[in-house]
Amino acid sequence: MDEDVHDVLVVGGGPTGMMLAAELRLQGIDVVVLEKEKEPSRLVRSLGLHARSIEILDQRGILERFLAEGTVYPGIGRFAGIPSASSPELDTAHGYTLGIPQPVTDRLLEERARELGADVQRGREVVDIAQGAESVDLVLAEGEHVRGRWAVACDGGRSRVRGLLGIGFPGEAADHEWLLGEMEVTAPAEEVAAVSERVRREHRGSGIGPSSNPGLHRAVVPAEGVAEDRTEGPTFEEFLERLRAFVGTDFGGHSPVSLTRFTDATRLAERFRSGRVLLAGDAAHVHPPLGGQGLNLGIQDAFNLGWKLAAVIAGQAPPALLDSYEAERRPVAADVLTTTRAQSVLISGEPGALALRRVLGELMDLPEVDRLLSEKIASLSIRYDLWPGGETPSGIVGRRLRDLPVSSGRLFERMREGRWTLLDPSGAFDAERWSDAVVHVVEPVEDLPAPAVLLRPDGHIAWAATAPALDGPGRPAAQSSPDPSSPEPDPSTLESVLEHWLPR
Repeated sequence: MDEDVHDVLVVGGGPTGMMLAAELRLQGIDVVVLEKEKEPSRLVRSLGLHARSIEILDQRGILERFLAEGTVYPGIGRFAGIPSASSPELDTAHGYTLGIPQPVTDRLLEERARELGADVQRGREVVDIAQGAESVDLVLAEGEHVRGRWAVACDGGRSRVRGLLGIGFPGEAADHEWLLGEMEVTAPAEEVAAVSERVRREHRGSGIGPSSNPGLHRAVVPAEGVAEDRTEGPTFEEFLERLRAFVGTDFGGHSPVSLTRFTDATRLAERFRSGRVLLAGDAAHVHPPLGGQGLNLGIQDAFNLGWKLAAVIAGQAPPALLDSYEAERRPVAADVLTTTRAQSVLISGEPGALALRRVLGELMDLPEVDRLLSEKIASLSIRYDLWPGGETPSGIVGRRLRDLPVSSGRLFERMREGRWTLLDPSGAFDAERWSDAVVHVVEPVEDLPAPAVLLRPDGHIAWAATAPALDGPGRPAAQSSPDPSSPEPDPSTLESVLEHWLPR
């Protein structure tokens, strides 16, 4: 192919786009990130990372960078902010929330993408798109054309790429809108704290408090209505007026650093792929910001897509592998849309919502209910249907595996390169034919849920042995080869599973 054709064009340089670029570069894929803004955004739309995103950063060896600039809050975020007497033990080594403002997350992910070799280009706005049989042609605002073998739209909820592709974005229009701003205040700290406490009791979903940016305060307040044109941010006077109307004071606010709007609109793209273009993050789904799951959902989209797209480009996997991206991630997004919409109702303050909060609060005192809702917030309960229409011999297939101790350290330390990982303490299985793509770990693993497991690059279990595969002391049992006449792989056989995902 022409030297001027890049492997992947990532449209949008937010957390989803940068995470995806880093994952692709980890596998040596040529990546160009096209971001229309000339400078990084200072808007603090997200304030933290949940357990699954923290696990992802740990798996790639960059968690310490985030811990150094964030604040660890023990426990998982509460569903709709409802307190519970239950303290369920969750299946993760990272049972905490990491408080870290989005601009810092954006910066750290961009640094990661750049150090791996991604070509990040700012001030590059995509205005048109055309697809051929083997490439995607993006037209930039200045008239330049950039060509790639594949493109991924990570350009947000108002994605221009999604619109150009004609992909529908059905869902529920916004019923409520909030204004979010960061500013300096002249009010004494004790006054701000007292008002903040009163607002939290009387009006859930809004408040004011010190920002992660020194010297600034961050405030959220309901707007008077839903703006017809959300591309225009609120004026500072509008923001202060709503503060005065809603909480009785504007705290002497001045010198705003950022102002923005957000709503409870809920939409899900009809499909996540059109030819050689895929959607990820907010370009594929938008939802109310309750629970702080939007940024986390986008990072996890990128983590799912990155290794698959890289394997297809490198010829390690067939193009059909990309079909599993939508099959796996769209149901996850749909579930997040449901839970965030439910939380937006629960914080409304209406009499019916308050009654429902009381009922749900009683239910959440049951550890099973609290665990279910906590796992939804933290994205720890996701199980991908890896064998649609078929049965797997183990109930753990499709689930993520938590970090576990191995004799040489930790499991996640063995997953830094983004390769497949075969955990095989007894050395009973043979993956030599796939040694270019699979790390074979033959050493003790504490609390391994099966005699051996095969992990995808994203840490989800693709295969699990149901019994020790030994026909004598130290001698591997014979492995049956895939039946070439069978239309479907046998998910009980390691070789069949590997051949399915990584055909040789």
